[in-house]
Amino acid sequence: ECQIPICSKCTGTKEHRGHKVTDLEMVYDETCLLFHEEIAKIRSYFEPTSEDLKKEIAGDVTDMKKIMENIRTSIKTEAEAVKKLVDTVTSDKIEQVNKIERSLLETLSGQNQGIDDYINYLNDLITTLYGCLSPLNIQQLTVALKSKSLIIRPIPETSKPVPPVFTAGKYSKEDVAKLLGRITVPNTKPEENRKIKPMETVTKVREFTIPGFYDVFHISLGKLGRFWASDYKGNLVQTDLHGNQLQKIETSGKWQCYHTTTGEGDLIYTDKDNKVIKRIALGYTSTEFIKTGDWVPSSIHSSDINGDILVGMIKNGKCKVTRYNKTGTEKQNIQWDNKGQELYELAHYITENINGDICVSDYAKHAVVVVDKSGQHRFSYTGQRSTFTPYGICTDVLGHILVCDVVSETVHLLDQDGQFLYLLLTSQEVNSPNTVCVDDKNNLWVGKWKTNTVTVYKYLQ
Repeated sequence: ECQIPICSKCTGTKEHRGHKVTDLEMVYDETCLLFHEEIAKIRSYFEPTSEDLKKEIAGDVTDMKKIMENIRTSIKTEAEAVKKLVDTVTSDKIEQVNKIERSLLETLSGQNQGIDDYINYLNDLITTLYGCLSPLNIQQLTVALKSKSLIIRPIPETSKPVPPVFTAGKYSKEDVAKLLGRITVPNTKPEENRKIKPMETVTKVREFTIPGFYDVFHISLGKLGRFWASDYKGNLVQTDLHGNQLQKIETSGKWQCYHTTTGEGDLIYTDKDNKVIKRIALGYTSTEFIKTGDWVPSSIHSSDINGDILVGMIKNGKCKVTRYNKTGTEKQNIQWDNKGQELYELAHYITENINGDICVSDYAKHAVVVVDKSGQHRFSYTGQRSTFTPYGICTDVLGHILVCDVVSETVHLLDQDGQFLYLLLTSQEVNSPNTVCVDDKNNLWVGKWKTNTVTVYKYLQ
């Protein structure tokens, strides 16, 4: 009750007599468990969420730099426009001055020419008068005396033109600043807190044991509370929710059993050695459904949207995804991106999202590769740390992508566009997750490596 550690002798002392005591080792174990849970929360939620906020801030920095650069570009563009306008007005005014100058110079030139003509007239008149002064030209003198040409014309009138006057414009730095627009900061308070995603809770609902299994390699959920499971040795069994084996299928050996269930409840599974896809109807009859030719089927999924069968295949180091319709007719092949690069190296697990995206867990490429229903590459997710080794993959009703990372022993939760949300399960909560699927009640089923148990979690409220 005093929350202090004491020895057995002290329990009988006056200050502790009658107190309830708890074993210190038990307190230590409970505290360690609590701390481990807190560490798991930090690693699965608080740390990734903080990293997401850092990425968001970095994105804001990039966006802000782009915005400011756009403003600078706009200012320079505005300045260039004003410069061009100033140049245009300057040219117009200089042309106006040139016109006035030409007019005034023409006037002065006319006056100058008039004076030149008058001087020539005077010179001519002087010559005439000198001619009359000669005694030999008495007769000419008599004629000149009678002529009005001896009257000297007056000097032509001239005037001094009035030049134009330039009046400088009145402007200030502020006037020029107005021409270049304004820079204003909106009077809006920034958000006090960025949007932080809530921490999800994951609760264990039930756990099954599959007798005879060393591990759980793949799970497919069926109807009527039944599911199919396979291990790496090639065992393929149908089990009920109590772990009772209902049916066992013979396969061609190790690493063979990739399987899926159809909307009708049929099981479809791969036979790598024989390069065929087999089908088992509810009547337990196994038949060859699709022959894949030279290609080895490596993964399979039955679409909940239209019943198409999506098959990952490999051949001579190449990999592709082929779409078949319900009857097994080939409809589509997906192998390269729009740059001609190989999309896949090993389509290990495959599923489909609610929008029709095809999601492939590529173990060899260390990535989740997602294309749209037409086969166009949308994105690739390569994990949060240096090593990402994806295995089982599935989607849920919200379009989330859930994928196992067998190295870090975690289950990653992504949104529909490949953005990492958080670690849904960590190594503190699940050991060696290998395969995942989501049932119609939004429960997550997890099959594990090196154990024959299947654990069911509630993660969507």
